[in-house]
Amino acid sequence: MGALKPWHIAVLVVVLILLFGAKRLPDAARSLGRSLRIIKAETKSLQDDDRDLAEKADAQAGYQPLPPHAGQQQYAPQQAPQQPVAPPVDPVQRVRDN
Repeated sequence: MGALKPWHIAVLVVVLILLFGAKRLPDAARSLGRSLRIIKAETKSLQDDDRDLAEKADAQAGYQPLPPHAGQQQYAPQQAPQQPVAPPVDPVQRVRDN
């Protein structure tokens, strides 16, 4: 029952010719072929993009910082020596003291 027999194909072709006409069928088939080609190319490029992103993620996950060399010191910024800070003086009080 589910098998496609040759007379099914013949009936389908006759119906298509009656609906669209003999002149429009080649153009329709050509357009369908172009559309399928475009869809195939786009899906392939999407798969390639996904593969590229996965490769970049794997490559970045493998990055590790380099260990410091045995003979070199690690950079440590030197701090300036702290000078004693005088307590804040009230300007009004300073004028009264003078």
